[in-house]
Amino acid sequence: MASIKKIAVISHQCVACGVCVKACPRQAISVYKGMWARVDAALCVGCGVCGKACPAGVIAIKAREAAV
Repeated sequence: MASIKKIAVISHQCVACGVCVKACPRQAISVYKGMWARVDAALCVGCGVCGKACPAGVIAIKAREAAV
């Protein structure tokens, strides 16, 4: 059975604190225009480190099919 590929999904409640950017081991997250964080789907492996680090709790790890 193949493993389900995952991705980080950041809600619109993001406050762009940058903690997830520093926590991501793949540099898959950036802060867009100082307003919110966004995920580069090509780099994200869905490891969940960003979600655990997020002080606002607005990052979820979802199956890629569900996140699209």
